[in-house]
Amino acid sequence: MSVIDDLVAHNRAYVERHGHREMPTSPQLHLTVLTCMDSRLDLFGALGLNLGEAHLIRNAGGLASDDAIRSLLLSQRLLGTRAVMVIHHTRCGLESFDEQSLADEVEAAVGVRPPFRLGAYRDVEEDVRSTLETLRASPFVDSTEIRGFVFDVDDGDLREISQRTS
Repeated sequence: MSVIDDLVAHNRAYVERHGHREMPTSPQLHLTVLTCMDSRLDLFGALGLNLGEAHLIRNAGGLASDDAIRSLLLSQRLLGTRAVMVIHHTRCGLESFDEQSLADEVEAAVGVRPPFRLGAYRDVEEDVRSTLETLRASPFVDSTEIRGFVFDVDDGDLREISQRTS
């Protein structure tokens, strides 16, 4: 059996325990979290969230990519979210490579250079600030409440990152 087969079997047991319950599509807390896809981030546990309370938008690094902004637009305009939390984390894989070198490697291997930013960075706090600035500058995102944090994958601590001062 493959890992996917195991997960499908786990789903069968979940369905037995879960039963049928209809939840509204709009998140109860009117919150969207933009975060990394890293499997060490248990945001439901760390933030005390329950199913149906928030939208989670995950990608490598929690970048404010075009697709993340598209998802935020839909979350806000169609499903009533207002607050946005940006959560990056310590020991992220995006801190461990050189963007130019990896793009060169991919181009050599497949014959095409990635047309998108890979998202490498060196300072997680500065990357959070950059993501906040991108979201606030987007005409597609309601920037009424957007706040940024760094999650420590070793101890679970969530630390708010202050905005840049001019």
